Amino acid sequence: MIAMRWLAGLAGLLCLSAPCAAASAATNKVMAGWLEPGYLAELPGHKVKLKLDTGAKTSSIDARNVAVFTRDGKPWVRFELVLKGIGGKTKTITLERPRLRTVLIKEHDGRPGKRSVVKLAFCFSDRLHHAEFTLADRTEFNYPVLLGRRFLAGVAVIDPQQTYLTQPDCGDTGKTAAKPGIS
Repeated sequence: MIAMRWLAGLAGLLCLSAPCAAASAATNKVMAGWLEPGYLAELPGHKVKLKLDTGAKTSSIDARNVAVFTRDGKPWVRFELVLKGIGGKTKTITLERPRLRTVLIKEHDGRPGKRSVVKLAFCFSDRLHHAEFTLADRTEFNYPVLLGRRFLAGVAVIDPQQTYLTQPDCGDTGKTAAKPGIS
């Protein structure tokens, strides 16, 4: 019994000493830090900081001038993405996407708010991903894109002591994977 506990403790220590890279390889997940570079499919090469936040359920992106409209009897959203790049240059792009749903959230000042949710394509590590994002004015935040646990659960193992463990490398797929108005 004591030997079993000792072995279990040793296994735990080994996992802590080497950041469980074997676990990430076995599950085909990317080992990532809490902050990583990536880019939106519509803006290939314009790298932005992605904050990987396991405390947030849904991913969020800096969006302005959000307007809901109807297309073919279904709700759509037109919005501007304002993305400050890693090099300091900010790019703005207007997109239209089907509105998947509306979520109720608690704003950073404690007030309740509603946000539209859309699906966007982006490059993270070496893969082009499609994920759901709430559209939010993130002017007051340090990072334009936040990746929440709904996305991260199947994709990455996070080392909260590290940053920039990955590089976005999706080849040409980022240029053609998503077009405005199509999800």
